[in-house]
Amino acid sequence: MTICNWPASERPREKLLDRGPQALSDAELLAIFLRTGMRGKTAVDLARDLLGRFGGLRPLLEAGQADFCASPGLGPAKYVQLQAVLELGRRHLQEGLERDTAFADPASVRAYLCARLRARHREVFACLFLDTRHRLIACEELFLGTIDGASVHPREVVQQALSHNAAAVILAHNHPSGVAEPSRADKAITGRLVEALALIEVRVLDHFIVGDGDPWSFAEHGQL
Repeated sequence: MTICNWPASERPREKLLDRGPQALSDAELLAIFLRTGMRGKTAVDLARDLLGRFGGLRPLLEAGQADFCASPGLGPAKYVQLQAVLELGRRHLQEGLERDTAFADPASVRAYLCARLRARHREVFACLFLDTRHRLIACEELFLGTIDGASVHPREVVQQALSHNAAAVILAHNHPSGVAEPSRADKAITGRLVEALALIEVRVLDHFIVGDGDPWSFAEHGQL
């Protein structure tokens, strides 16, 4: 039986229109994205198979192109569509930070950083440069690789802060291992950056480490 033959209240699209996207399961939402199934399988069946194959929604969304396209029912066109959808989500979150005071809604900052950094397979060090009202001016990914004193250069962060005429900065980097606890190197470079930026009267509001769970905050743990 195809989805078209299902009761209207059970079809993913109609269910979304009637009850909102939050009422749908991961498989139902994914089925809407897939649009069609395969021989002998509805889009919902295929979605369930894919979620089982990857181990959940997040691993599927974060899969590399080769793994994604190797799965039955997927391919380059779907991969491109998915990346476009994910980027739209990131830009939506970024626009919210640009409009509003960043720390009026800390959850938005965390959501944006997770969307931008969590799926990266290498460590990425980024800075959110803020104006005097703590609204986002720009988010710059400045360094790649292991975050330590040799790879993160305070002078470059200072130069970018000056170029953006920033009044404050939020530091952020990811831990691909998923463990968000700060290392000794993380603590050392945070201290160096706080000191360097203080010389040009730019305040470091926080340093977030993005892992599998909620981002770890230096400010919340009293380490700034």
